[in-house]
Amino acid sequence: MHLSMWTYPWDVQDQGISAFATELKDRAGLGTVSLATSYHAGRFLQPRSPKQKAYFPEDGTVYFQPDQTLWAGKTIQPLMARNAVERGDMLKALTEQRSETKLKVSCWTVCLHNSRLGALHPDHVTRNAFGNANYYNLCPSSPAARDYVVTLVRDITTNYRPDMLELESPNFMGFAHEYHHEKDGVGLNAEDDFLLSLCFCEHCMARAAKADVPIEASRKAVSRFIAELCERAVPEVQFPDFPEAGIDAFRAHPELHAFLGWRTEPVTSLIGEIKAAADLSTRIVLIDLKDGWLGGVDLGVVGKLCDGAILCCYDATPEAVAEVIRTGREALGPDKFLGVGLRVFYPEVASPEILVARVKAAIEAGAEGVNFYNYGLIPAPRLDWVKAAADVAKGGRAPKLQGDRPGLRPV
Repeated sequence: MHLSMWTYPWDVQDQGISAFATELKDRAGLGTVSLATSYHAGRFLQPRSPKQKAYFPEDGTVYFQPDQTLWAGKTIQPLMARNAVERGDMLKALTEQRSETKLKVSCWTVCLHNSRLGALHPDHVTRNAFGNANYYNLCPSSPAARDYVVTLVRDITTNYRPDMLELESPNFMGFAHEYHHEKDGVGLNAEDDFLLSLCFCEHCMARAAKADVPIEASRKAVSRFIAELCERAVPEVQFPDFPEAGIDAFRAHPELHAFLGWRTEPVTSLIGEIKAAADLSTRIVLIDLKDGWLGGVDLGVVGKLCDGAILCCYDATPEAVAEVIRTGREALGPDKFLGVGLRVFYPEVASPEILVARVKAAIEAGAEGVNFYNYGLIPAPRLDWVKAAADVAKGGRAPKLQGDRPGLRPV
């Protein structure tokens, strides 16, 4: 059973490796650490840290020492975070000390979500139907962006040999909540956000045209939809069965429907190239959401190319968690790894019972592992909640915890 917790390098540095490993194993009941090895900017409240209660990581940096022999001549280059330079390479320390810590190491690797690199390389980011750049998202159709991600994974897996590497954002990203200080006075609904996220950069245009996709007609249709949504007094739903129907929500627009059917190709082929370049000792899995098709992910096809997936069900009922896992298992088949990602944030997880119920539902539906989010962002007592859930995942019963509230049921 794969049981892990997403963790930032500074969390390990602040606690010390020995204390961190003991807490993760003994208090939380886990056997793996999923360490951020490539990450974006943010502002984090750090309740666990004795040194820094608020932390602002650098944007778009890596938390390991890049192998310069692999990066020579590459258009897009990684930048090693000052944190790793000044406070130590935690990936190196954790992989080298696996026999002492008894923890497996998974690399939580952000791929194409990178505002720093997007600003440096605007010719390689996604662009909407009007040609406006999304600087936070390198495009999976760009040869330079693809080369960057493939080399990133090759570097990590060949030089550090982690047990697993988790791919976050090797795909097209949405429009909302991907940058910072976002302003939207229109009130975008889900279909509006999707239309604004569709990429028509020169790389997508050329790649789609080569596949005989009516890309220019699709771009014109999407630009018309965007213009119309910007002119309405209040938002309106134009595609009633979106997103439940998938790309078939757009079946009345054949050119757009054809483009959306093709849109998985850059993502699928990129993940295939990543897996082919990775060291065989490291399992490569995708981190994704319930409706992965929105980002161009065809889970069934991707599952044939990599080693599996972790499907995030952060704020979901046990019934919804089970449905996501059942659907994921059907797509991946019986032989690929399937994990669930669960957040331990309040108020969506207000008691250990809620977390336990979600884990139980996931395991019964076919999940082989659980990743919890996030070690440094939650108060220490919630690690006891994680332990209760981990015990259930291992086939045991959750212990009664001090402070449990009788009668509270999962939502």
